[in-house]
Amino acid sequence: MFDDDLTNGSGLIRDGVYDRIRADILSCDLAPGARIYENDLAQRHGVSKSPVRDALLRLQEQGLIDVLPRKGYQVRPISVADADELYEMRILLEKACVRRAVDHASDEDLAGLDKFRSAESNGGLAEWVTYNRDFHRTIAELSGNARLAKSTEAVIDQFDRLTFVGVSQQRSDTASDKLVGEHCDIIDAMQARDRGRAGTLVTNHIKRSRKRVFAVLENPPIVG
Repeated sequence: MFDDDLTNGSGLIRDGVYDRIRADILSCDLAPGARIYENDLAQRHGVSKSPVRDALLRLQEQGLIDVLPRKGYQVRPISVADADELYEMRILLEKACVRRAVDHASDEDLAGLDKFRSAESNGGLAEWVTYNRDFHRTIAELSGNARLAKSTEAVIDQFDRLTFVGVSQQRSDTASDKLVGEHCDIIDAMQARDRGRAGTLVTNHIKRSRKRVFAVLENPPIVG
């Protein structure tokens, strides 16, 4: 009997399978463009096909998996054109979010951004990607516009793999400190209610991310 067939903890097992498959995609252990199958993943994770199928459907919604009718699934290739469009959308949306947050967020909410002034120094790449995503999602939530926040978060969620690709090639204590420092500069500007500077800083921050990622995307094995 597989573990997920037990009634206790089945939700945790499903979440665990999802987290592990997602981590494999982000780290490119499941390479862009790779064909994957429910049976193979079920055996790999020691579960039945049900939680694997649920995980793959969730990953499809996040733009990480494509369903191939009667042929299984495919890890979505990393397209340069798609990445370029995502970065353009991200600049437009996040600049709007940060400026609205400066105008509308409470002092207490802006002070809450201080938790992003440091990242786990001994954390792995997955932890870094989570820290980075949470920082940008939190700013979107502080915009005070639910529709804008939802649209921005949807774009941000598609960036985990791009963030992983960009940071993995340059990860060092110095590089990590620099990226956290950029976050701190954005936080400082927001807490000072300087909407113009905050908007410029977040725009430049995203443009530097784009430069890092596109330098890596020139490597044919990574590009779909």
